[in-house]
Amino acid sequence: MPIKEVMTSQRVPVKIWTDDVDEKSREQLSNIASLPFIHHHVAAMPDVHLGIGATIGSVIATHKAIIPAAVGVDIGCGMVACRLSITANDIEEKSLKKVFDQISRDVPVGRAQHRDERVLINAAHPFEARLDDMTAKHPQLLKAFGKFSKWVNQMGTLGGGNHFIEVCLDESNQVWIMLHSGSRGIGNAMADYFIKLAKRDMEQWMIHLPDQNLAYFPEGCEHFDDYVEAVTWAQEYAFKNRQCMVDLVLAALARHLPAFEVTSEVVNCHHNYVAQEHHYGANVWVTRKGAIRAREGDLGIIPGSMGARSFIVRGKGNPESFNSSAHGAGRRMSRTAAEKQFTEADLVQQTEGVICRKDKGVVDEIPGAYKDIDQVMANQNDLTDILHTLKQVVCVKG
Repeated sequence: MPIKEVMTSQRVPVKIWTDDVDEKSREQLSNIASLPFIHHHVAAMPDVHLGIGATIGSVIATHKAIIPAAVGVDIGCGMVACRLSITANDIEEKSLKKVFDQISRDVPVGRAQHRDERVLINAAHPFEARLDDMTAKHPQLLKAFGKFSKWVNQMGTLGGGNHFIEVCLDESNQVWIMLHSGSRGIGNAMADYFIKLAKRDMEQWMIHLPDQNLAYFPEGCEHFDDYVEAVTWAQEYAFKNRQCMVDLVLAALARHLPAFEVTSEVVNCHHNYVAQEHHYGANVWVTRKGAIRAREGDLGIIPGSMGARSFIVRGKGNPESFNSSAHGAGRRMSRTAAEKQFTEADLVQQTEGVICRKDKGVVDEIPGAYKDIDQVMANQNDLTDILHTLKQVVCVKG
């Protein structure tokens, strides 16, 4: 389906791929479009919903400026998935519960991290020298993160919130693993630190914004290059973090399933990040806040909720979306609202057939709190082609 609406009340239009947009999200999109450095238009994906400063599910191209809060606090958050050589016919049902337990033991979730004797030193080592350079320039980062050495222990850990690890079956009953995570505590600390710096700069320069969370760094200012260095570091760390978890999950599966190999179909993509790209005749910074890159031929992952289908897609390279697409189902209600509306019994019903937590602690992640992923995909059939449709049989939540 093509663009469903164009908002034209600001200096650049907002192009929207859905008619399911609440008023607060519209206001955020309008605020972004009013900024003087926005390039050409703002693109809102079909999973768009309220965020902090900038809407989640928005793609923002900017001339010589970056908005740290639009990139977000989970810098480099994204997905990785790979297909295995075994099928559902190779797996006994009792093995899946063992797989769930093994992954839960081997991959730290929530605030947990690897013990010192299990840290992934080789994976973390390439990041260390660059981190030392950053903290030399910004010693306050050490304070922001507390015990900075713990970032090593967080390499190969899931985190909390809507992060997850899944074992899935595709349309041919082929087994896949898929997981969702980002740059963990260190990325969060970096984001928080630079967001505060940007707000401080706006105050010093007496720049009035429709929302203080749209505070930005213009190229050439004191903190711009430092932020780019930090956000690049965190995005690379997030990418490697997901790779490390894939290795841990594959090892967990190997203990309880028949022998298998990973096929060539491996996808690792960010959906909260910023990058330099060329669009509409200009070199710009593109911030995808809850969106994946979908250039022609790009492979991407669009997950549903913990009881819904997910999709492996190939981008169509639509210029109107800045070569982007939705990053998932998108929340239709807040975590607090979900906890008030749904019960553990609802969670059990909505996750039937999935081995996962079904307790009060994850009710806020119930499928009913999310938009219909099938409608999201229908709304963006001009942005991606579906290659594989996945349905989870095991889900480990953060």
